[in-house]
Amino acid sequence: AAGDLELNTIINPLRKLLKRVKTFVGAIEAINVDDRLVAVSHGADEHLHQLPFDYLILALGSETNFFGLPGVDTSALTVKTIGDGVAIRNQVITQLEEANSECAVGERQPMLTFVVAGGGFAGVETLGGLNDFVRESLRFYPNLRAEYLRFVLITSEEAILPELDRELGLYAQRKLAGRGIEIITHARVTAVSEGIVTLSNGQKVPSNMLIWAAGTAPNPLLSALPLPKHKGRIAVNENLEVEGFHGVWALGDCAMVPNSRTGGFHPPTAQHAIREARVVAHNVAAELWGGKKKRFHYSSVGQLAAIGRRTGVGNIFGLNFSGFIAWWLWRTVYLSKLPRVEKKIRVALDWTLDLCFAKDFACVNPPPMRSLRVNSPLAPYGRAISSRAWIRNCATAR
Repeated sequence: AAGDLELNTIINPLRKLLKRVKTFVGAIEAINVDDRLVAVSHGADEHLHQLPFDYLILALGSETNFFGLPGVDTSALTVKTIGDGVAIRNQVITQLEEANSECAVGERQPMLTFVVAGGGFAGVETLGGLNDFVRESLRFYPNLRAEYLRFVLITSEEAILPELDRELGLYAQRKLAGRGIEIITHARVTAVSEGIVTLSNGQKVPSNMLIWAAGTAPNPLLSALPLPKHKGRIAVNENLEVEGFHGVWALGDCAMVPNSRTGGFHPPTAQHAIREARVVAHNVAAELWGGKKKRFHYSSVGQLAAIGRRTGVGNIFGLNFSGFIAWWLWRTVYLSKLPRVEKKIRVALDWTLDLCFAKDFACVNPPPMRSLRVNSPLAPYGRAISSRAWIRNCATAR
């Protein structure tokens, strides 16, 4: 979304990663644990396949939770997938283009106000990168000024990044505030309508763009499964098996993995999911060919966040890091975790070029402008209209 990397640089095709695996790309419609069948649809006609299984590994992840708030699910952009990043980038560029038009003099503020709900890692990293991207791109828009921009981060906590030490959260907060980001604490989004983001403290923020990073929910497919659950996620034992259902395992965001050392549960983070996958793979092999199964035990090494402009915060092995060194550590760790040497080299080259050249703000397959407004004096982006109609609309807007 922030233009640091090219899209194809970070994507690994499954067929290159899983050379000895039969890959089937489609949408899971249903899972029948009793009959040991998975129904998958694919193609333009949504052709249905019934895939039988002997062993089932559930790694369905989670989905964005909008908490049933009015207007949020239909208006907000999310930050869970590559496609989400492309959508954010496209809308940001589209809004800059619209705001730069002389027709939009009275409509600029909502177009140049970018709101992110959620003060955790996803929200902070997204807005930090977005702030850099927009401000760097602004010099190519002659009718826009930095003082027109407004970036707003909304969190229900006392400080951002509650997953980290409070001092690191406050450090990140000071840095972002110093870069022109407005941080609203102790508040939640309660509704979105007519280009207005309404907060729980009564404040109303005029904005055509809300990015939602304020919570996740279990994959809806889980609710139909006759498996034991805890808070909507599948309950497993320390071997990551679903007890009472032979040959069924679960991991990642969709699983509730017990932590025998603390008496609680392991957090659904990427570093945990990667190690859970290795344990499941070992245990499936042990089930097939005999052998001792492993229990999942893991203590987090630490967490890092990049908050924009070569600045980061993090904690590794109990030590706090901030500033440039934390940003450098974040990039180093990310690069080390990326699959395939080819992709590591491509990412390293992209990051090196990013240090030397301005960010690219080309719009990839621009969609119709997604706006929180219902009525706008401007013609919708992407609609075919005549030059006379365009001039007439501009005159009306003025």
